[in-house]
Amino acid sequence: MELLKLAALDAEDLGVVSAHLQDAILRASDLAYLSAQHRFVLVARRFDWSGEEGAPPRRRLTGMHFDRVLKVRTRGITPGAESETPLELLAITFAPTEAPSGTATLVFAGGAAIQLDLECIEVQLKDLGPVWEVEGRPDHEAAAAGRAAIEGNA
Repeated sequence: MELLKLAALDAEDLGVVSAHLQDAILRASDLAYLSAQHRFVLVARRFDWSGEEGAPPRRRLTGMHFDRVLKVRTRGITPGAESETPLELLAITFAPTEAPSGTATLVFAGGAAIQLDLECIEVQLKDLGPVWEVEGRPDHEAAAAGRAAIEGNA
């Protein structure tokens, strides 16, 4: 299979990038804000949702960066910190402010989040090559049920 390479220049494009990164696994040390370059970068192990029918589930090493980043805010994460705790990326959302500016939010399981104030959407994602088989596919229904049980809502 070919390596995935995507660019996002608007909210619709960012939705496509978000779909490909759903359930990606990373650590705080895989995140960095390069303030002098106005760039936020990450490396993740994305679940390959586009895998062939009947093929074993796989993950791929993927790099992504946001350009034209004006400010970064975090909740429950310290980018670049040495932590072995894995983070599961659920989605990337975008809330416009004064066009073309807005805020992109990387939403992680467990309530952690990163907000990026952007001059405009300018994102690139690229598979870096390595691919490996994994035990199973992410199960959103089971995860939601588990979270509800923990919170006492089940």
